[in-house]
Amino acid sequence: MAIDRLLADEYPEAICELDHRNPFELLAATILSAQCTDARVNMVTPALFARFPDAASLAAAPPGELEDIIRSTGFYQSKAKNLIGMAQGLLDRFGGEVPTALDDLVTLPGVGRKTGNVVRSVAFGLPGLPVDTHVLRLSKRLGLTTLDDAVKVEAELGRYLPPSRWGEFSLRIILHGRRVCDARKPACDVCALEFLCPSSQLPRKHQRKIKNPT
Repeated sequence: MAIDRLLADEYPEAICELDHRNPFELLAATILSAQCTDARVNMVTPALFARFPDAASLAAAPPGELEDIIRSTGFYQSKAKNLIGMAQGLLDRFGGEVPTALDDLVTLPGVGRKTGNVVRSVAFGLPGLPVDTHVLRLSKRLGLTTLDDAVKVEAELGRYLPPSRWGEFSLRIILHGRRVCDARKPACDVCALEFLCPSSQLPRKHQRKIKNPT
């Protein structure tokens, strides 16, 4: 896919911007990232993991103490409940370890397909195509989909690439959405995808070099 190749050139290192050292930390950090920036989550997780470094300690966390640690991430009461429930689920059903199967991951409190796919692709190197707000927005702007449902968009994008490319493609789309293709003020003048983007805000002075972005 042309867009995948261009993004790979633009972002040679596809990185997840949530700080983590293992699958458990990534899972907890991704739960905290709902309605919150990765930068803010990264400010909170050092204290969180110092106090609750594994599923056993987090499962037994006093809710009030946990809420105080994660308060600045927003929705801290529901997030604390989900973190404790997630840890208890890991202990009860998965031996305290983060499972690799998406069908297992989404049974944990606070874990949907996006979070599960993040953990699969980033922590385990398995096929997973996380669809967050950036992926939804850019996929529509780039003409890759007309859909709004994240699950349907995940399936549609997955048809354009081999499974081994899903995770890195999603990470690069997210990086591009944060750094260039802003929701309100996209920087079309510095965008590596501008010449093939049907939503470009720049005047068209030449034909697009690539007719079909897929």
